[in-house]
Amino acid sequence: MSKKILITGATGDTGRAAVRESIALGLDVRAMVHQLDARSDALKALGAEVVVGDLLDVNSVRDAMQGVEAAYLVWPVKPGLINATVNFAQAARETGVKTVINLSQRSANRESSSDSCRDTYIAEEILNWSGLPVIHLRPTYFLEWLLYPWQLPFLQNGVLRMPVGKGRHSPIAADDQGRAIAALLKDPQGHIGTTIALSGPVEMDHEQMAAELSEALGRKIVFQDLPIEEYTQSIAEMGVPEYVVQHLGGAMLDYHNGRMSGADNNVETLTGRRSMTVGEFARLHADTLNGK
Repeated sequence: MSKKILITGATGDTGRAAVRESIALGLDVRAMVHQLDARSDALKALGAEVVVGDLLDVNSVRDAMQGVEAAYLVWPVKPGLINATVNFAQAARETGVKTVINLSQRSANRESSSDSCRDTYIAEEILNWSGLPVIHLRPTYFLEWLLYPWQLPFLQNGVLRMPVGKGRHSPIAADDQGRAIAALLKDPQGHIGTTIALSGPVEMDHEQMAAELSEALGRKIVFQDLPIEEYTQSIAEMGVPEYVVQHLGGAMLDYHNGRMSGADNNVETLTGRRSMTVGEFARLHADTLNGK
């Protein structure tokens, strides 16, 4: 009988990838979603058992966890992370979950001016206090940011627009995170109690990122730096939620201060295959990035 696991946030960027990759590894996947729709139908078509639940409702989380050996916790950049984490931890203790994989973020720290970064630090501590067998994952910025509605229109017009100065990071795709998550859900041995950074294969600044995007897309992409305050005001005017705007203001300052820097081969070590490059991601999504 295959190992039963729970993946929360199963219709999100990392959740979808983790469902797909876990099934590919032979795991018995239960996918927790907020509602039944076309996205949940796609998970069911892959072979996942789909259940409706809400991390802010402890009883629905407990019900979703019944009979699972390992569970993946992810929460979007929005209010409620600490409450969701407490509910998840309580449900996991009640149901005897043997492994918890927690998606944190690289800039999780109590000194950040981002509410989300500070809450993520506390969420990690809550899971540590709980006594649960937990593995924290700290990914750097997602390559999927290139596809977000407040970024994509600029890229389609040849501009990589971010208030990051000379800050550096190794951008990573959600698909590669999904492979790492699935590998750890299947075999957490040797990783319990650790914090694992997840990065793309090459550290770079945004000038280098623009150059790689230019080569991959076959057209010129230029990097536009701008003050953090101007950037956050502009995305607020585009309709980005207030909590996300506040987070990005603090996270961009953290980026300037080097919190996103560094590279590692942890994805390759865990899965046997390196994470994709900026150019590979861009070619995979070329039609969208080119506005076709």
